[in-house]
Amino acid sequence: MRGVELRQLRYFLAVAEELHFGRAAARLLIAGPSLSQQIKALERDLGVPLFARDRRTVALTSAGAALVPEVRALLERADELQRHARQLSGSQPVRIGYVNWLPPDLTARTAGVAQLYVDAWVVPSHAQAARVADGSLDLAVCWIRQKDVEQLGLTAQLLGADRLYAVSTGTDTSPVHAKDIAVLVDDDVTSWQSWNEYAEEFAHDTGAAVRRIHNGAITGPAFFDHVRVCTTPVLNSPKGQTTPLPPDLVQRPVIDPEVLWTWSLVRRADEVRTGVLAAAEAITRPVGDLGLHREGVWLPADDPWRAVEG
Repeated sequence: MRGVELRQLRYFLAVAEELHFGRAAARLLIAGPSLSQQIKALERDLGVPLFARDRRTVALTSAGAALVPEVRALLERADELQRHARQLSGSQPVRIGYVNWLPPDLTARTAGVAQLYVDAWVVPSHAQAARVADGSLDLAVCWIRQKDVEQLGLTAQLLGADRLYAVSTGTDTSPVHAKDIAVLVDDDVTSWQSWNEYAEEFAHDTGAAVRRIHNGAITGPAFFDHVRVCTTPVLNSPKGQTTPLPPDLVQRPVIDPEVLWTWSLVRRADEVRTGVLAAAEAITRPVGDLGLHREGVWLPADDPWRAVEG
């Protein structure tokens, strides 16, 4: 059976209510012969006769009568869906902020669900979360602690995770133990608060060395310069995950433990707008196993996903 069209079901319901092809055709603003052909096609596709008709009368068959309430409910649901779509298309855009990563299929996930506007102001995780809390944004992709979720009145949903690696000079690309690397902590807490908290807790838990800097060398060319003068491999930040390495530097996996950074989608806990809730649901469809609970994986103690199944 080929797919039945909603248009054919509307034709069927009109004839069922009028019990007269001429009146149904006039109501539907189509020609009588066209309506008759569409009903015959529907009967053929469904495999059952819907009407018993002769030159003078039209009556529903038992199958036709049984289908009337189901068809009516289906068409009402279709109309409701169309109204909802029109409301979404006419609503204000849903504003989403991010730090440096968004799902690559973000547009596809939200197509037909909401008008998504990606905010161009890229600021650190803690700042993006605060913007959602104060209403400057509707959604944000960021790293966040559970305490901040609660204090800011937010709801967080797991969206992704990065495995962080170390960068070093030379040609050795073998894994390096966490205790044998360094992490950079910058004096500029306005820009690097989230990373600083993460890095210091990582160093405390693993024995990695902390290198305190004041020149923004957490990422970019200044980071590479710091690696060149450091005697140990240096943990790369999430902002540097996709930056190509210079030819004199190499990437080294970190083990004992592996180091993961989670990305959450946050929204206000008291959010009631349909477009925002629909966009959040579409963006955070099941993310699968991100490896957060493998043995030998490190996450901060207050990461929302440390003790939650992925």
